[in-house]
Amino acid sequence: MVDTRYRVKAGSVFSFECHVVWCPQYRKSVLTGTVERRLRVLLNSKAQEPKATIHAMEFMSDHVHLFVASDPTKAPAPLVAPFVAPFKGFTAHSLRQEFPWLKSRLPRLGSRSYSIASVGAVSEATLKPYIAEQKTRA
Repeated sequence: MVDTRYRVKAGSVFSFECHVVWCPQYRKSVLTGTVERRLRVLLNSKAQEPKATIHAMEFMSDHVHLFVASDPTKAPAPLVAPFVAPFKGFTAHSLRQEFPWLKSRLPRLGSRSYSIASVGAVSEATLKPYIAEQKTRA
């Protein structure tokens, strides 16, 4: 039986999974409707580049939750910036191009801050339902 908790790469075996949260600048409620749907597509597209796997994602009107796994050489401090920045930067740029009204509502789409926590202290079994239930908690 293959243990699917770990990925294998030449010279390494790893399990790098994170819960990432970020907000639009000023925590504006702009992640709804067509913006939310487009953001979902953009995040799935961007995950292909660093070969990340998005296990779960949910959008509140003012923040994003991702449960994502990646090769640790592609992803936190040296890992975090290259891991989170492409998701935030690429999607913000694309959304502002496609939805010009976002430019007038916000000087920049994303805030500079984000939260990232490795999955381990909180289990996958706990995290997936937590993310899935976000909209029912609002």
